[in-house]
Amino acid sequence: MSAVSQLRLLPWPGPEGQRCYLSSDDPDSRLTQLANELEATQLDTGAMVLGRARELLVDPDATVQELRWLSLRLCQSLGDTLRVAESRGGRLPLCEDGPIASGAAEGPQR
Repeated sequence: MSAVSQLRLLPWPGPEGQRCYLSSDDPDSRLTQLANELEATQLDTGAMVLGRARELLVDPDATVQELRWLSLRLCQSLGDTLRVAESRGGRLPLCEDGPIASGAAEGPQR
């Protein structure tokens, strides 16, 4: 078994809202699989909330309660998505030149 290179930020908070991390280099562990499944569910839910937001925001008859519900769901989905992005970004391998390959941030060449 190889040494664990880093901790994985899990997609759920601890009992008091603190960050939870997984220390494992086993991609097939039950906890790793559970984290992967929850991340996928969170991203799917975010996409559904975004779709509903697009519908509701163009509806001139949308009520204050509906818009408040939408705002809460959007905040929750954004928070989940940012946590997934941070977790996945933290697991990307670093290039020799740093986190972004040379020239990758410049876009396509013309």
